[in-house]
Amino acid sequence: MTNKNPRPGLAVAALSIGTALNPLNSSMIAVALVVLREDFSLDVATVTWVITAFYLASAAGQPLMGRLADRFGPRRLFTFGMALVAVTCAIAPFLPSFALVCVARALMAVGTATAYPCAVVMVTELSRLANEPSTRPLGRIQMANTSAAAVGPVVGGLLVSLFDWQALFVINVPLALAALLVVQRAAPADTGQETGSLGKLIRDSDIPGILAFVVSLMFAMMALLNVLPGFRWHLLAAAVVIGALFAWRELRFSPPFLDLRLLGRNRPLLLIYLVFIVFSGVYYFAFFGVPQLLQEAGNYDAGLVGLLMLPLASLSVVVTPFTVRLIERFGVRAVLITGVCVLTVAAAALGLLTLSLWPPLVLVVTAVMGVPYGAVSTASNQALYVSARPEERGVAAGIFQTCRYLGAIAATVLIGVLYGPGVNQANWGLMVWVMLALSLVVIVLSVMWKKPEAGSGHL
Repeated sequence: MTNKNPRPGLAVAALSIGTALNPLNSSMIAVALVVLREDFSLDVATVTWVITAFYLASAAGQPLMGRLADRFGPRRLFTFGMALVAVTCAIAPFLPSFALVCVARALMAVGTATAYPCAVVMVTELSRLANEPSTRPLGRIQMANTSAAAVGPVVGGLLVSLFDWQALFVINVPLALAALLVVQRAAPADTGQETGSLGKLIRDSDIPGILAFVVSLMFAMMALLNVLPGFRWHLLAAAVVIGALFAWRELRFSPPFLDLRLLGRNRPLLLIYLVFIVFSGVYYFAFFGVPQLLQEAGNYDAGLVGLLMLPLASLSVVVTPFTVRLIERFGVRAVLITGVCVLTVAAAALGLLTLSLWPPLVLVVTAVMGVPYGAVSTASNQALYVSARPEERGVAAGIFQTCRYLGAIAATVLIGVLYGPGVNQANWGLMVWVMLALSLVVIVLSVMWKKPEAGSGHL
């Protein structure tokens, strides 16, 4: 369907709704674990698969969905993704087994994984139609991401308490349908997508390369998450072998799913991936580590912990529009470097929790972490946009989102190691030292990043 009268503002709003579904569902489910355990008579280890399935499918699906957006058009793929979410979430409440619920969560993750890469691909045309710099639609999309992550536990808690865990699926149906319908009516039509016979399209799709990439990444993440105790090293070895086969395949196949030679030559893109992985690790140290400290060492009620952590995510939402204006005035590199310097200060401030867990102090130091999260996330989004070639922004954006999951998983693993002897203020102090070291790494990487001379986009 050709849209002769695109409305960029409305399209960005719809893309933001679609993009918000992934972080929303990533965080909402945390409050439903107890109810799912009771309904399906599960143990603690088994019920976490409802989270793991979503993470694995999201992390592996983002780059794949990005490549498909580059090849066949972002509006078309976004429509498919939202339709998949709507259908899956309409059926999921009636599923009779927990295994099928996990499958539904994985399908929902694949559907929501289409949104961010498609939004990044569309930004160039949407910003041109709106006659505004790309920082503004990217900033609004980032705000949707951050807001969804912030309100996820609150919305999830209300839905589960008023209805049941099934409501966590049902809420996605109207949101996905609204995003789908508005994008169809308001977004510009796809241009330049590949055409030809089905056989040729399949041959050019590098299906073996795609499968090797997805399987290698999933095995590596399963090893890091230790989802199959006793098989961690087997999974890691398999991930390395399959990853090597993937690299061998991509260097010889044309056109490859992931052009490793081009990626190797694109130093700014590689640097921003590294920045985002390490930065996400620092952030999730705080996001996952502080609540455990408050509950275990401070004996705080879970409800109070949720309230104390809410400013961390909320302040990052408030910071985002100011970051957009600063990028337009001073450039993305200056804002990125400033943001990661503030990150180091915020990490140091969290060290005060080794001295006291007084609620007002917790409220202030966790809120401070929201400032660099909003600033660095927004600046990293824009750095990604200007570092990637226009025809590869979809797959580049997908890999960027996978970097977030890699950072989060790495933080989770290290938290498990450092909290292993006990969740107390002394071990939190060790964690703060790790956060400070990682923050310094992010500063170095950010200073090394420079906007490509031939980069596109508006700053």
